[in-house]
Amino acid sequence: MNFKKVLSMAAIAILATPSVYAQDKTTTETTTESSSSSDIKPGGMFIEPMLTYQTGDVTVKWPSPLNESKEDLKGFGLGLRFGVHVYESLFLGVDGRYSKPTYDSSALNGDGSSDAYDAGLTLGVQTPLAGIRVWGTYIMTGALNPEEINGVDAKFSDLKGYRIGAGVYVKSVSINLEYQDATYDKTTIEKAGPLSGNLDGIDGHNKSYILSLSFPVNL
Repeated sequence: MNFKKVLSMAAIAILATPSVYAQDKTTTETTTESSSSSDIKPGGMFIEPMLTYQTGDVTVKWPSPLNESKEDLKGFGLGLRFGVHVYESLFLGVDGRYSKPTYDSSALNGDGSSDAYDAGLTLGVQTPLAGIRVWGTYIMTGALNPEEINGVDAKFSDLKGYRIGAGVYVKSVSINLEYQDATYDKTTIEKAGPLSGNLDGIDGHNKSYILSLSFPVNL
């Protein structure tokens, strides 16, 4: 075989190699991108357990001889959000909370533990900015039941209001901060000397900040 001809064929093969590699690389990247895009489902369900810490107050207009007072609330709790998401960017769910905050009453001159719960509907957005999420919750029901303090045992119920929040999603954990503004429209005096039963005109206006860690999981 002619030596010059062989050398020319070898040179053409070497020059052609980068082009083939580039074409293969482009094909591989396109396939990878298509695969990544297909991993994002158009919708699905999720569950999000959470650990909460609440700090705030309840403004109560007590009947005479007691005055209006601000009752401090501080304590830990648990929560659970369950619902659906769309393209992992929009989520809608039911939000339930239970906590055992300390109820410190200036009007009753004492404090004690309490049981509190609430439930509502949440609508939120997962933004593309560093895992930031924002949401709002309409609180549909709830109750606050402090233990008896200095001979007065009161229970607040029929909670209505809203909660707004934002969080940063890091790996499998979301660090969240929420603001709550809601009112207990019904007050039941279970024990207070001659007073007892449901009392009209007494409500508890709650304003709180809630710090939480939550763990969203797609189902």
